[in-house]
Amino acid sequence: MARTGRPRSFDRDAAVTIATHLFWQHGYEGVSLDQLRTAMGGISSASFYAAFGSKEALYREALSVYLATYGRVTDALRDQTLPPRERIEHALRRSAMMQTTPGHPTGCMVTLSATIGSDQTTALKGLTATERQANRQAIVLCVTSAIENGTLPAEVDTVGLAAMFDGLLLGISLLARDGMTGDVLNGAISNAMRAWDMLAIAPR
Repeated sequence: MARTGRPRSFDRDAAVTIATHLFWQHGYEGVSLDQLRTAMGGISSASFYAAFGSKEALYREALSVYLATYGRVTDALRDQTLPPRERIEHALRRSAMMQTTPGHPTGCMVTLSATIGSDQTTALKGLTATERQANRQAIVLCVTSAIENGTLPAEVDTVGLAAMFDGLLLGISLLARDGMTGDVLNGAISNAMRAWDMLAIAPR
């Protein structure tokens, strides 16, 4: 007669971290249910669905975990205690550091999701598109704030300057995924900040 064993312990938080890294590295469609179950210690399909409900629900939870941890590197964009220029520079440099640090996938989960997936994942891609748009608007606000406080001249192309910094923020993710080092990315950031300085009004 077969003996009923004690159920294998299951650390749900650790499993979500594992899933976050897999989705970050491969995208939603690039990770199969079997891969998730195996990485979580070989749990059964029944255990997986009991714990997470569905693969899509797990992805949404993993994205929330990412945004609450790694994704906070762009919080500086909204830090009203910093001057507008420093908000942008801090966000860029912190992003470059996080996205090239060992111990987790390179690049940004929010940005890379835009390059991975089909029309079937439109709803999920919309989640990350919303986050990118929020950062984009925060960068625009940094530029307009600098114009309002007199550190940038009124004739500055607000949309164009903001788009340059937004493009760099997004580009950091692809460059990091392709193996670009943090030092090189920081050099690019320094050059971008010089563009701001060239437009800035010297303090009187």
